[in-house]
Amino acid sequence: MRVCIPIESAFPKAHRSIQSQVVWGSRVVTVGGDAPVRVQSMTNTDTVDVIGTAIQVKELAQAGSEMVRITVNTPEAAAAVPHVRDQLDRMGIDVPLIGDFHYNGHRLLTDYPACAQALSKYRINPGNVGKGNKRDTQFGQMIEAAMRWNKAVRIGVNWGSLDQELLAGLMDENSARAIPWDARQVMYEALITSAIDSAQRAEEMGLRREQIILSCKVSGVQDLVSVYRELSRRTNHALHLGLTEAGMGTKGTVASATALSILLQEGIGDTIRVSLTPQPGEARTQEVVIASEILQALGLRNFVPSVTACPGCGRTTSTTFQELAKQIDDFLRAQMPVWREQYPGVEGLRVAVMGCIVNGPGESKHADIGISLPGSGEAPAAPVFIDGEKRLTLRGDNIAQEFQVIVENYIEKRFGTHAVAQAS
Repeated sequence: MRVCIPIESAFPKAHRSIQSQVVWGSRVVTVGGDAPVRVQSMTNTDTVDVIGTAIQVKELAQAGSEMVRITVNTPEAAAAVPHVRDQLDRMGIDVPLIGDFHYNGHRLLTDYPACAQALSKYRINPGNVGKGNKRDTQFGQMIEAAMRWNKAVRIGVNWGSLDQELLAGLMDENSARAIPWDARQVMYEALITSAIDSAQRAEEMGLRREQIILSCKVSGVQDLVSVYRELSRRTNHALHLGLTEAGMGTKGTVASATALSILLQEGIGDTIRVSLTPQPGEARTQEVVIASEILQALGLRNFVPSVTACPGCGRTTSTTFQELAKQIDDFLRAQMPVWREQYPGVEGLRVAVMGCIVNGPGESKHADIGISLPGSGEAPAAPVFIDGEKRLTLRGDNIAQEFQVIVENYIEKRFGTHAVAQAS
């Protein structure tokens, strides 16, 4: 007799980090602890271009980015930051802004207090804040600004700009070992030590642990996994996760999805960014879409209704179902900025667009609302399933438009104000 035990369902492990807050006005974005994994993005505009930067921030926020990083590298950029913030506030966009500082952040935060106030978080790279005593002073000035204005800080170590004095010291230690470590392992140690030591210095100055988020970014998948596993073992700071240069197109998407998914499944990572190099003409928002899809695929978040669609085979030589699936997916994404406000919970909607009779009806039944299109040689009819039951059949040249209307009506009925009131 075969003995069976229940198969454990796979799900990402719980996070062990403490919770931070990134705040602008009444908008509070919790990071770490039991908060959802947050999506972050970055503009590629010149921050001096106030209108252009504000428009891109708005686009990123509407695509689902919950924090947006902007470059603050010159006095002109620092002077522009409060105007970017004002422009966003006038547009009703309250997404927190993160200032990306490197070599001169200490001066810009000191000389432009309006910039320091308009930002919700400062990104500090310990490898780029000076050398020797100067490094400690300049780092200290940035931490003092964070305390003065009650801002969060991301101490972001990057292996392309490591603290060279720290790295040299670790290399000397390594050379004295009976069995020296591999050079890559020394690099890992340098990244982690730089992040944790910098956080410790900030806390000694008076910055609360809850205000600190750490990152140790590298460009290789296995390197990222190795570094973050050890970083999460050594500290309970909230962690920002991402490859420092994911790459372009398919390569960048696959590398990011692979690296982030491994770590997120292990409960590591409280904010994520997909550092995707845009292809010519590609919207900057693509990095937000990919980050959101990673979280949604892992079951960690719901951002848009999911569309299940078959890949196509010899039974589906017509492109009808492909075109319909694309139209429905585009339609749902385009409507989400409005639907999020009108229909709370609509992100969890499941839609199925299937291409023939083999799996079509079954997959459609499993979705909240689904359509099974005719495959090659099948009758030109498309049954529509709602809540697991066949409700009607669509025919003719306007199936896509008719199905969109059915989806809209379903959303209104299920997630609208009247439906919510009846449920309560």
